[in-house]
Amino acid sequence: MAVSPSRPDAPVEPSGPGLRRTLSVWQAVGLSVALMAPSMAANINPQGTATTVGRAVPLAFLLAAVGVLLVAYGFVRLTQHFHHAGSVYAFVGATLGARTGLVSGFALFGTYCFYGVVTSTAAGIFGTDFLAAIGVWPNPPSWAPFVLAVIALLGSLALTVAPARRGTSVLLSVEGATVALILVISAIVLVRLLSGSAPGGQTFTWSVFSVPPGTDTSALFLGIVFGFLSFAGFEAAATLGEEARHPRKDIPRAILGTAIFGGIYFTIVTAIEVMGFGADDAGVQKFIASGSLLGDLGREYIAGWVGDLITIGAAISAFGCCLACMVGASRLAFAFARDLRREGTPQTGLAGTTRAGTPGAAAVLVVVVMAVIMLIEAIAGGGVPFSVFLWSGTIGTLILLVAYVLTTIGAIKLVFVERAMPGVPMWQVVIPILALVVLGYTLWRNVYPFPSPSDGALFWNPIIAAAWVLACIVVVAAIGPAARRAGAALTAAELGSRQEEVGTR
Repeated sequence: MAVSPSRPDAPVEPSGPGLRRTLSVWQAVGLSVALMAPSMAANINPQGTATTVGRAVPLAFLLAAVGVLLVAYGFVRLTQHFHHAGSVYAFVGATLGARTGLVSGFALFGTYCFYGVVTSTAAGIFGTDFLAAIGVWPNPPSWAPFVLAVIALLGSLALTVAPARRGTSVLLSVEGATVALILVISAIVLVRLLSGSAPGGQTFTWSVFSVPPGTDTSALFLGIVFGFLSFAGFEAAATLGEEARHPRKDIPRAILGTAIFGGIYFTIVTAIEVMGFGADDAGVQKFIASGSLLGDLGREYIAGWVGDLITIGAAISAFGCCLACMVGASRLAFAFARDLRREGTPQTGLAGTTRAGTPGAAAVLVVVVMAVIMLIEAIAGGGVPFSVFLWSGTIGTLILLVAYVLTTIGAIKLVFVERAMPGVPMWQVVIPILALVVLGYTLWRNVYPFPSPSDGALFWNPIIAAAWVLACIVVVAAIGPAARRAGAALTAAELGSRQEEVGTR
């Protein structure tokens, strides 16, 4: 763990071999935005919300944005104090204890791996549709998306092993272009809605921010889980705490900026999408059945070729997100191996870095885990790519919410119980407490009442998520001495940071 300088805007130099400090704030933003994948998420995730809340999709996303901003407060405070490649693992470990930190870190590692499957599969689905649409691969077989998904995994591995500076630059460029395209199309759709020239007589309406009659308001929290799925990754910049040139300033800015952008973007875009299809029951059903929300709107409101651009844009966005998942997961694996190794043991294997200063061995482990998850789910789902996408997304999000809860509790303990940041007013404790309320109720509404076995994936997804977290607890309990070493490493790094700050004031 790198030591914090006395000046927050001064570059931090590592004390020994390992990751290199070469990244700017925009490259940190690139990782978070790419892992959030706003282009891909806006094309798929709102449909899951519509199945539970109907036309109120943007309201559910707005509530999810509020929850994410509340959670972001804890991440911002923690990244102002700690700079560690382990992200949640380091934050929770240094505040709630090494064992709890390892559990949360392993949980986040699982989320990134499941999301890597989500995004590589999405890249395969969108890529196959695009190739079929332009005639390059007419009538592709059902397994075609998996071929492209594997190519996406291998491409992500190559860019992860390459210097992170190049990888994050690619992420920011790709996602920026696709988001810009979506915003242009959304603006055109909105103008036609406001002018009364929209197809099918659709018009602008504020009803999309109200729950339809007959729908329980609490059902919003069933739909919010897809909102959290869309925002997931806003905290990814925290894994670059040892690679950012100005970590105390840049990482918090990247996390908060990404969360704010996501809240505005998803609320506006989903509102335009629902209105574009129609806020009545028929429009909502058409919305749910769409293969590509913005692609279909582009074809209907602008021109047929626009749909193809959106499809390839979504595929590129999904690939960028897969790359971000692999970057984040590999940094976590690297941090685990480095802190769990015996004192005096050289940093090799998972704890080692390439000549380029990236955790190459850890990246290989991550791609293997992702491939195994994809294979198991493909077999269980009868070879249907969308099932693999949906299952991995749900499981990964439920695991992520648990990691968010632990991180938020750690932030409360550090800032408001230990008063490690005395300049923070006590009244701000309300913010992380509200975050716990939102996270807790969202988890509760998604597991109670518990689905029956006849519900298929709805029954198994929370069980698999719980099993992953339980496995994390069992593994940590079984590696007692190693966990103590990790705790000692975290404590030593934290004390070193505090001592240098005191000595340079």
